[in-house]
Amino acid sequence: MGTVVTITSGKGGTGKTSITGGIAASLALMGRRVLCIDMDIGLRNLDISLGLSDRALMDFSDVALGRCPLARAAVDHPDLKGLSLLTAPMSLPANLTPDKVRALLNTARTMYDYVLIDSPAGLGAGFRLAICGADRALVIATNDTSSLRDAQRTVEELEHIRQVHLVMNRIQVKLLRRLRATIDDAMNTAGLPLLGVVPEDPQVILCANLGQPLTSRGKRGAAQACWNIALRLEGNRVPIMRIR
Repeated sequence: MGTVVTITSGKGGTGKTSITGGIAASLALMGRRVLCIDMDIGLRNLDISLGLSDRALMDFSDVALGRCPLARAAVDHPDLKGLSLLTAPMSLPANLTPDKVRALLNTARTMYDYVLIDSPAGLGAGFRLAICGADRALVIATNDTSSLRDAQRTVEELEHIRQVHLVMNRIQVKLLRRLRATIDDAMNTAGLPLLGVVPEDPQVILCANLGQPLTSRGKRGAAQACWNIALRLEGNRVPIMRIR
């Protein structure tokens, strides 16, 4: 059975989508079968991060509501074997319930090694659907105070999930020094164990604009950090990246 991992933050702009795409591509390169589900209803962008822009015709609500089987709705990546995408609808159907999403995820567990859910910002209805059937959660935060506060608030909503970890994204050492802050301070504020540290990296925006997965530019910077996080999800012990 596969593992369902929700990538969330509470606050927008932390880089959930790029992290989701980077981890998914890394796991696929490791030979794992990976399904990405974009649950950012109305504001979906995961297809861009994966280089699958506008390829998806059916969305996850079509599968959850029985209008289309998962095998037909999921779009396979043309270059990364084992990586598939199930995109989000443009609006939330009134009859889409957590039970129906859980049933969808149970089906996905039988077909994939990992199901990565890109959660919407905020703690509303879309967020509730994104966390309702997760086995694990990654809370993405940056080192600004408001992001860490929102991460802390998000953690309170994840008590039913067995494993919840923190990923610090878009880290700049010069800014940390000016703030006289450390990653340990962020962990204490969020109240979570750390799974990864991702540096600020212009390649993230470049790859998204070119419609290329982050891993297409080699294993360095943010791509290397996502690869390390994927290894840790697999149970490997990998040192946390030192950002200079």
